[in-house]
Amino acid sequence: MSLERAAFAGVRVSLTMKLEKTDFLSADEVAEEDIVERIFEAVIDQQLPPGTKLSESALCEAFGVGRMRIRRSLLLLASREVVELHANRGAYVASPSATQAREVFEARLALEPTIARLAVERATPDGIAALVAHLEMEHAAHRNHQRRDAIRLSGQFHTLMAQLAGNAVMLRMTKELVTRSSLIIGMYGAPGVTNCRDDDHAAIVDAFRSGDGARAEATMRAHLAHIETHLDLALQTGRSVDLVGLFGRPKHH
Repeated sequence: MSLERAAFAGVRVSLTMKLEKTDFLSADEVAEEDIVERIFEAVIDQQLPPGTKLSESALCEAFGVGRMRIRRSLLLLASREVVELHANRGAYVASPSATQAREVFEARLALEPTIARLAVERATPDGIAALVAHLEMEHAAHRNHQRRDAIRLSGQFHTLMAQLAGNAVMLRMTKELVTRSSLIIGMYGAPGVTNCRDDDHAAIVDAFRSGDGARAEATMRAHLAHIETHLDLALQTGRSVDLVGLFGRPKHH
């Protein structure tokens, strides 16, 4: 075990807030995807630091559901690399190391500038229109300070470009890298910002409009380098998180 990961071995969750079961929505009203989305949002919003232990009993109390539903939710999160499952230890928020984060962006720098150039060369008018429409949604998320939506839309912008490039292998690789990057940016980016500047995306869209593949390639390279340099890759020390207080939802009357 690396020293970085070992730093989180002692992370535990404090269950100081006790709420009555009747204060929560019924189990039938809380689907696994809702649980998955709320935990993912808490990670992206930096409310659950890397390495935080996700106690099944605390999550059952917080969401008012049984263990099987929580376990299915944790399995879904693990499949998306948001959570790590350890035999005999339970579930923990994923803890990508600084080295792993750098490797992700090293791979993106090797791949995505070429994707940008190919996408400009191969994009149809409909494809460019879709990219422009997506950029407008990004702008709206930034204007409204919707950090989670901005991170998600920024990642989708890169995936959409890979689709326009028309290379299935590159698309599959981009999807994996973007998913991992979104988690890294959410965890290690400055609170309240997305790190992925939408004006960079606007410059890339301008390159599409002018048919300038070389410009798109250069802009993408600078864009990815900017994202990496604005991450704080020093892993945080674990802090106690009250899962019941964080996720418990009273019924709306």
